[in-house]
Amino acid sequence: MTTTIRRAVIPAAGLGSRLLPLTKATPKEMLPVGDKPVIEHTVRELIASGITDITIVVSDNKDLIQRHFRPNPALVDQLRAAGKDAYADAVEEVGELSRAGHLTYLDQHGPYGNGTPVLNAARNLGDEPMLVLWPDDVFVAEVPRAQQLIKAFEETNCPVLALMPMERSESHRYGVPVVKEDLGRGLLRITGLVEKPEPAAAPSEYAAIGGYVITPAVIEELRRQTSRWYEQRAGEVYLTDAIAAYAAERAVYGQVIQGRWYDTGNPLAYLTAQFAAALADPEYGPALRRLAAELS
Repeated sequence: MTTTIRRAVIPAAGLGSRLLPLTKATPKEMLPVGDKPVIEHTVRELIASGITDITIVVSDNKDLIQRHFRPNPALVDQLRAAGKDAYADAVEEVGELSRAGHLTYLDQHGPYGNGTPVLNAARNLGDEPMLVLWPDDVFVAEVPRAQQLIKAFEETNCPVLALMPMERSESHRYGVPVVKEDLGRGLLRITGLVEKPEPAAAPSEYAAIGGYVITPAVIEELRRQTSRWYEQRAGEVYLTDAIAAYAAERAVYGQVIQGRWYDTGNPLAYLTAQFAAALADPEYGPALRRLAAELS
């Protein structure tokens, strides 16, 4: 698949504090959803959408991510020698993702906030638009979320945010876009973002969720925000703040994503994602449905 966007960033340096103590030794990105760690779902989504250069921004306790994706020929040979070809194929296929996505890793440096890893990665990615996806989201969709965002960018040549409908009562949990125009097919022109407003103050019934196409001009705004942080040394540097500042003067669009979104960043959301993946498994789902019926 050929796409106008070749590069993507996955910020994966967070502590996973909402999932402690589960994430004390295991990175939250490596917790399983179905038979894959959650970050593998994100990597596979990007590769399926035509992305060929993926930068994963990590902290010093995230080496398990690298080890997961790194090819391991010795283990493959050991499994094949034992006649366990199915396992060998699975291990080999995961290692192949590293080549297909040209996975590279970058240590995070700078102020707190989710804008910092994006700015860290942008220094190595050149003057191109790029995707940013969080590693604790799983989307189940006929067309991958990343591909839907790329299509919206190809139509507009402007920054794009992934949106989902929300109940107004949930607005305090999300960034909520200010919608200027509905262009149809889920494509919305937006003029700003309000971070976690109370329901009465929410400017729309959409939530900005984990997915962005950002352009070099957004990166420049993020650099300005970071420079101001170094002058004041207060708060955090957020990508959404940079996008909101950009949107106040220039065109930004939101794409309502068709599909089911699972957030794995807190215990209930993680259990929900894991439960849904288990029920959808063709081999294990029927037995688990019977168990759920027995226990209810």
